[in-house]
Amino acid sequence: MTKLYLVPTPIGNLGDITLRALEVLKAVDVIAAEDTRHSKKLLDHFGIDKKLERLDAHTITQRAPKLYDIYETIAYISDAGTPGISDPGAELVRLALERGDEVESLPGATAFVPALLQSGLPTARFCFEGFLPRKGQDRKQRLQAIAASSYTTCFYESAKRVQSTLKDLAEYCGEARQVSISRELTKRYETTYRGSVQALQAELAEKDLKGEVVIVVSPQEEQASNDFESEAALLREEGLYGKSLQKALKAMGAPRNLAYQLSLNESE
Repeated sequence: MTKLYLVPTPIGNLGDITLRALEVLKAVDVIAAEDTRHSKKLLDHFGIDKKLERLDAHTITQRAPKLYDIYETIAYISDAGTPGISDPGAELVRLALERGDEVESLPGATAFVPALLQSGLPTARFCFEGFLPRKGQDRKQRLQAIAASSYTTCFYESAKRVQSTLKDLAEYCGEARQVSISRELTKRYETTYRGSVQALQAELAEKDLKGEVVIVVSPQEEQASNDFESEAALLREEGLYGKSLQKALKAMGAPRNLAYQLSLNESE
């Protein structure tokens, strides 16, 4: 039987690696990595001289079973953070469990937790979405779910797509929805931007963000929905219905889905 260790690595600051992670990396028979060139720099920094095997999204299915047959202990590290969170580690675990092998995950760094905590948004209940689909019906459905969620939502995004995602959040959640955007977490130029979707669209319009970021979106507030229902009632009294009512509610900051639903509640 093989034992697989999922070993978190720093997301930026090398000082965030744990003593236990170093002990495991030194003790296992082999270290599998998402990107061996990237991971070798980390291992060299800590003086760890171990055989490295590449296991990425394209090679895990073919190569992992061979490693399980050869080695008794394997450590898996991703490019950064905790393996299995939005990376191929989850598939590696599935294959191990199907074989009856043992899996142990070490605690350690992951990007969305510090982003969530320093966002200032509610943390008692939250949802982690990984990376959103880039386009199509799947993206639309995920955005609709975020807009309607009573939980705080966290997801990863590429810096170059932040503005387009903010535009989508404005459409589905409303421009007044509170968000937090963290970049370069644990690194020298770590920055977190907080405010409404509209405010961050303006603030980040001229900034050249790099790398990956974590976006945290506040939950839908029940009171806000009630307020828009009241506004819809007043607008109907003024003679607005259907698409005209929907457009007016969106101009007031109502999320797209809510404006649409309220425009359907009554008709002429």
